[in-house]
Amino acid sequence: MEQSGLPPQEDKMLKENERNTDTSETSRADWPAELQNEFEKDKFYGAVGSVLVSETDKLRVWHLHLPVGKRCRFHRHVLDYFWTAHNPGRARGYYDDGRVVDVTHYQGETKHFTFGEGEYFVHSVENIGDTDLLFTTVEFLDSANPPLPVPDEVRLERVS
Repeated sequence: MEQSGLPPQEDKMLKENERNTDTSETSRADWPAELQNEFEKDKFYGAVGSVLVSETDKLRVWHLHLPVGKRCRFHRHVLDYFWTAHNPGRARGYYDDGRVVDVTHYQGETKHFTFGEGEYFVHSVENIGDTDLLFTTVEFLDSANPPLPVPDEVRLERVS
């Protein structure tokens, strides 16, 4: 059985966050086949947002835009990072250990994560609310793990 690399602070946050309204104690085997297949296909995908808007030798800045009813691809977090919600809304997270968690986000909400060597987690986020969701995620490239590759198609296109 694949072992989850969920960092302890993420697990603790999910357990302690009173806004989590639906934590299922299931495994990925309980997910619909389409979701399981998508997880297997994307479990090493390194794009943690919709678009990579900036990258330096020290960090990557991502925007994640989720329209109502849409879900982002599964992706793997291996770098220390934080995210900030730009607006309130509801989201459902699908985690590599099989958990499905519903969360209410508020404007300005910010969460920080740190990963030790070999630690990671894989998830997907679905917008289950009635407003678009927008997040900014900042990854720190000087983390304990090497960065995952970023596909060219998610890099911001520069307009001349």
